[in-house]
Amino acid sequence: MVAAACLAGAATVAMAAGYPEQPIRLLIGFPPGGGGDLYGRTIANELGKHIGKPIVVDNKPGAGGNIAAELMTQAKPDGYTLLLAMSGNVGSAPAIRPNLPYKVPDDFVFISQLVETPYGLVVSGNSKIKTIQDYIAAAKGGKLTYASTGAGGAAQIVMEMVKQQGNLDILHIPYKGSGPVMTDLMGGLVDSFFAPYTPLMGQISSGKLRLLAVSSEKRIPGMPDVPTLKESGIDVVMTQWYGLAAPKGTPKPVIDKIAQSVKQAMQAPEVLRVYRADGAQEATRTGTAFRDFVLQDIANYRRGVERGNLKVE
Repeated sequence: MVAAACLAGAATVAMAAGYPEQPIRLLIGFPPGGGGDLYGRTIANELGKHIGKPIVVDNKPGAGGNIAAELMTQAKPDGYTLLLAMSGNVGSAPAIRPNLPYKVPDDFVFISQLVETPYGLVVSGNSKIKTIQDYIAAAKGGKLTYASTGAGGAAQIVMEMVKQQGNLDILHIPYKGSGPVMTDLMGGLVDSFFAPYTPLMGQISSGKLRLLAVSSEKRIPGMPDVPTLKESGIDVVMTQWYGLAAPKGTPKPVIDKIAQSVKQAMQAPEVLRVYRADGAQEATRTGTAFRDFVLQDIANYRRGVERGNLKVE
C-alpha cells in the first residue's frame, strides 16, 4: 500500500510537471457577447500566455449558468476543464434550488476569484421616476414592477432582499434574457430592471436608461451622483462575482500552477482595464479564502430566499 501510494504521488507530480500538454477548456455559462463572457474571455486570453497553452472558451448557456457548472463537475479532474464560476451557478443556485445536479462546495476546487460587479436598479430614460427616493415612494404604494433575467436567479434574490429591507411592494416579472427586458422597459410594459449594471453602461451613458442606485458598499468613482442602496436607507450590499473553478480531485500541483498563472495574468493592463471598467473591480481571493467567500455568499442568498419565502418558478 505504501509503495502504491508513493507511485501514485510520483505520477501526480510528474503529470503536474508536464502540465499543460494540450489546450485547456474554459466553460462559460452564457452566450458570447455578454458581460460574463467578456470577463471569461479576457482572463482566458491572458492566462494562455502564462500557462503555456491556449485557453479555449466553450460557451454552454442555459439555466443561469447551471448547465456549464454541471458539465464541469462531470469532467475528468485533470486540469483541462475549468469553469467560469459565478454568483449565479454556485452562489444563488444552491440557495434556492434543492435538486441541483452538483453540490457546492463539495464538487468544486475554487482556484481564484477574478472580478466583482455591483447590481444596479435602472428605469427607462423616459420614466417619471428620477431618483431612488422617487422609486421607494412609488413602491410603497404598490404600483411598481421589476424585471430580472430569470426566476430564482441571483438578481431576483438580491432584489427580494431590497424589497424586504425597504418594506417595498414590487411585482417581479421574470424574463429569459436582457434583450426582451430592454424592449419592454423602453416600451413601458415593465417599470424597472434589476441586474449587474456594467453591461448596460452603453444605454445608461446615452440616456436610454437611468441608473437609480447601485448595490456596492460605496459610490462608484466614475458615477459620483449615483447613490448606493445602503445610503438610500436600504441596507443591501451584494455583488455579482466571477472566478475560476476546477472539478474536485484535480491534483493540487496542477491547481497551484493554474493559480500562479492566474496571479500573473491578473497583472496585465488589459485585464485590469476590462475588470475595472464602469465600477467593477478585480478580486484577489484564492484557494481557501475564495471557498470561504462562496460559502458566505450562499448563506447570504439563503437568508434572502428564506425571508422572502422564495421558490423556483
